[in-house]
Amino acid sequence: MSFILRYLPCIALCACILACLATAGCSVLDEQPAIVPGLSGDLVVHFIDVGQGDSILLEFRDKTLLIDAGEREMGEHVVAYLESQNVERLDAVVATHAHSDHVGGLAEVISAYPVGLFVDAGQPHPTATYENLLALIEERKIPYTVAERGQTISLDPDLEIRVLNPASEPLGDPNEDSIVLKATYGEISYLFMGDAGEPAEECLIGAGLDLDTDVLKVGHHASRYASSAEFLAAASPAVSVITVGAGNDYGHPHEETLERLEAAGSRIYRTDRDGTVVVSTDGETLAVTAGGAPSPAGVQITGLDLRGEEVTITNGEAAPVNLTGWTIADEGMRNTYTFPVYTLDPGADVIVHSGEGDDTVTDLYWGRKAGVWNNDGDTATLAAANGTTVSTLER
Repeated sequence: MSFILRYLPCIALCACILACLATAGCSVLDEQPAIVPGLSGDLVVHFIDVGQGDSILLEFRDKTLLIDAGEREMGEHVVAYLESQNVERLDAVVATHAHSDHVGGLAEVISAYPVGLFVDAGQPHPTATYENLLALIEERKIPYTVAERGQTISLDPDLEIRVLNPASEPLGDPNEDSIVLKATYGEISYLFMGDAGEPAEECLIGAGLDLDTDVLKVGHHASRYASSAEFLAAASPAVSVITVGAGNDYGHPHEETLERLEAAGSRIYRTDRDGTVVVSTDGETLAVTAGGAPSPAGVQITGLDLRGEEVTITNGEAAPVNLTGWTIADEGMRNTYTFPVYTLDPGADVIVHSGEGDDTVTDLYWGRKAGVWNNDGDTATLAAANGTTVSTLER
């Protein structure tokens, strides 16, 4: 009897804890929303598969917002996807930062749709792709604003879209000064990190911002230098979506980052494996559908090493492609390489070197005695023998 009395307080405490966990208000598990099949909510977010790049469509009732549009050759793909969703106008377009895998396709999208507002990171980035985009915005008289922490994008009174990054004092790097948005509807929130990495994450945490979210667009394609353990502890996402291209040269997503996301208890989706991912909500619960049509593979420029003077071409088709007479040119078409008689096998890569050497199955040589690519930034364009642009890559 004395034994029971001695431990009675402990037994009572355990019973109290169990009773608390059994109630909806005390359950730790209830901190994350239920993920249910077949939900048709007011807010539908499409993480469009554009390969190694970003493009995200938000639909809220009859309003639409587009974040980025992948590389230049993905513009047509994004337009086709918007058409498939019966989009007739874009109430707002956000360019998270000026890198080509985010803004390259925006010119085609803006040319195809009326746009109510263009939100830009406003970073100096003197590339032809970005400058031409700004010129098009001015030509079409699209209202333009530069994002800054604390601003909101108004689509509907029931949906809050708040700018968390960049701060009034930029960090000085295009990735770290990416526009970061938090969209909140009812009890559900989405956090869109652009290419923001650990420095931006530290800035957000240091500013005391509310980073808690249900759906996370993982920063910088799940680079090892993004999604730190401290950031994920603050965000605690139930669902994480990684926008990334299959077999990319950067090694994205990095294993360390995947491990951190798994340790945070997040359900992970990847556009390289799952295709387009759609996450919808009614403000209380979530539904996730994946396996949308993958981005067009084809023949693409998958690597541009400016200092190493190398261009990598990949055949994503299931059949060999005859590249004889195809060309690679730098920005402004000042220098042009023409392929000799050459066939690229399915799934294979070929590297075109600017310098001299003997051609092999995997390496071709331009034969230049001086460098071709501008180390401060350049754009490679791959064109078919008839002059049609097939792929571009900006670095």
